[in-house]
Amino acid sequence: MVRMLRPFTRAVTYTRWLHLSMAIVWPSLWLFIDEAWWTVATATVLLGLAGLVPAMRVVEGFQARLLLTGHRDGGGSPEIVVAPSATWSDRGRVVVWLQTRLFFGALVSHLAVQLLLLGVDLVSTAISGERAGGAWLVVTGHHWWHALLAPLPLVLAAAVVVGSGHLITALALRLLGPSPAERLAALEERTEQLLERTRIARELHDSIGHALTVAVVQAGAARAAGDPAFTDRALGAIEETGRAALEDLERVLGVLRESGKPVSGRPTLADADRLLESARASGAKVDAEVTGPVETVPGPVSREGYRILQESLTNVLRHAGAVPVRVRVHVAGDTLVLAIRNPLPAGSPGPGRGSGLRGIRERAALLGGLARTGPDEGDWQVHAELPLS
Repeated sequence: MVRMLRPFTRAVTYTRWLHLSMAIVWPSLWLFIDEAWWTVATATVLLGLAGLVPAMRVVEGFQARLLLTGHRDGGGSPEIVVAPSATWSDRGRVVVWLQTRLFFGALVSHLAVQLLLLGVDLVSTAISGERAGGAWLVVTGHHWWHALLAPLPLVLAAAVVVGSGHLITALALRLLGPSPAERLAALEERTEQLLERTRIARELHDSIGHALTVAVVQAGAARAAGDPAFTDRALGAIEETGRAALEDLERVLGVLRESGKPVSGRPTLADADRLLESARASGAKVDAEVTGPVETVPGPVSREGYRILQESLTNVLRHAGAVPVRVRVHVAGDTLVLAIRNPLPAGSPGPGRGSGLRGIRERAALLGGLARTGPDEGDWQVHAELPLS
């Protein structure tokens, strides 16, 4: 019983009924002045012409959001569009919506009034045997049990109010909702947002993860060495790596704060020496060879190549420690090749399948390239081929 009464405790139940009633106010006034058949025809034609106006979709969409869903903006009801009609298909749906709202509102309002009048007639005939009049369904006789039937029309009227509200809302979602083109545009925008979030997550993982790994390795080596000169060098490397990580963090936060900010400030392969020196300062014996015109590599490819190299060196320091590392950066034709190899310590399964390796493969895939990671003849290798076009 409580569940059946719950809809009547919600404001949206009554605002939906108000929305339906508003649709028939001006036609009802017109009919009150002149009840000729052409009045209904004229109202229908005027509504059709009004629906062809692009701004009418804004008006109806705002009303539907406010009265049918209880939300003033798109945050709560993105299924109902508040934007001018962009195509004839949008205009046609608005025309159908206006006509449907008019006739459905008239039908439901008349039915609810008739049910209320029927309830009054049942009470009146039970008391005095005379009808109050107005209801289409004629109740005759003078019977006390008519009073027992009086609540039934009221219950049906309540059901009409609730049911019609749900139905008109469903129609609004269908007729005032986004078109296929608008749905596709929204999906593309959502995809772009997810890609941007993924890119930012990778940026933070690579830059901050590299800095923390270098700091941990350097601090551990300095404590074990017990050499003041080595400790000074380690602290210098930690400071330099930390500053670089702070710069990367500031760039990422700048992108979050200003969506239009360019990404040209991100490091590229031209800054690879910084990574190599940081790895050497952490104890790794880095044998680097760079061939080809690296400075001519396009910005997006060079930036992603830098991150792949950074994550690869971070994995070496984190999982293998101070071991020899061979780095090859080769630019030939329309391809950038990155190859990083290091021996696997005894009993070590390698870096595994964490987010870092997944990020390397994702970066290569986003550029249309390919990255392979895994053990190879006793070594761990990262081999990435990125197209330059």
